Amino acid sequence: MGASKYIRETIINEYKNRSPEYKNRLAKWADEDSVVRIEKPSNLVRARELGYKAKEGIILARAAIRKGNRKRREVGGGRKPSKSARFISRHKRMQVIAEERVAKKFSNYEVLNSYFVGETGTKRFYEVILISKQDNGIKKDKTYAPIASKSGRASRLLTSAGRKSRGL
Repeated sequence: MGASKYIRETIINEYKNRSPEYKNRLAKWADEDSVVRIEKPSNLVRARELGYKAKEGIILARAAIRKGNRKRREVGGGRKPSKSARFISRHKRMQVIAEERVAKKFSNYEVLNSYFVGETGTKRFYEVILISKQDNGIKKDKTYAPIASKSGRASRLLTSAGRKSRGL
C-alpha cells in the first residue's frame, strides 16, 4: 500500500472515532476567524486529488460556515407567511458558500476546489484551494493557466461543488 492510502485511513479513523487530537483541532479552529489562510492541508490526499500542489502561487484557506438555516436580521412586517419567517433554508450548499467567502477575502486568487475537513455542533469546516492570478509559474502551467485567466469561478458556480449544487 502506498502512503496516501495510510493517510486516508488515518483521517477516516480520526473522524469516525472522534480522537482527542481531532477534537482539539476542531476546538482550535472554532476559536479562529471564519476564513483563515493555512500553510499545509489537513487532508493531503484529498487536496492532491483536487489539484493541490505545493508550489508557488497555490495557497490554502480554511472556512468555517455556521450550520443550520440562514437567520434573517430583521423580520419584515405584515401578515404574509413570506414576511414572518425568522429562519430561511439555504438554497446553496455550505461548501459553495465557503468557496464564495474565501474568494471574496482573497480577491487576487481564484478558487480551484474545496473539500470538507470536519464539523462541530455549530460549524462546518472546509479547506479551499486557491490559485494566484498574477504568478508567472501559474500562467505558464498548462493545467492551471486556463483556470487562473478566468475570474469569478466560485461566484459563477464553476467549481465541483458549484456544479453539484446546479445539478450538473
